[in-house]
Amino acid sequence: MERASFGAGCFWGVEERFRQVEGVTDTAVGYMGGTTENPTYEEVCTDRTGHAEVVDLTFDPSIVSYRELLHIFWDNHNPTTLNRQGPDIGTQYRSVVFYHTVEQKEQAEQLKQELDASGKWKDPVVTQIVPATSFYRAEEYHQRYLQKRGQSSCSI
Repeated sequence: MERASFGAGCFWGVEERFRQVEGVTDTAVGYMGGTTENPTYEEVCTDRTGHAEVVDLTFDPSIVSYRELLHIFWDNHNPTTLNRQGPDIGTQYRSVVFYHTVEQKEQAEQLKQELDASGKWKDPVVTQIVPATSFYRAEEYHQRYLQKRGQSSCSI
């Protein structure tokens, strides 16, 4: 089993998308990349802790590759908007890949370059690719939020 961590805006929809992927064995939403230890949702929402809302997942690389997960990540948000996804604005909603290994870093950088060169987006991809830091699990009411409400996506 391997681990991957992605930030692509509000973590509810990101988690739900990855939960549907065969080979993803576990997901959790939380906060990564900031300076405050054990931040709360309210603290992260102030845009002062430096954390991104992320989905942290465990996957079986014999079923789904990290490269496939990266494609899903980039296909399911706008990676050209800095610190914003839809109506959500702030650094906590940034597009970010937190890599756990050198191989993950290399794959993320290669696919980011390919995405930029593809012409899919008129603006450059601003996704950060940075080392994973401590993951702080969000409050329980955020876990599988959409599933608990019988929803399959966030409504914008």
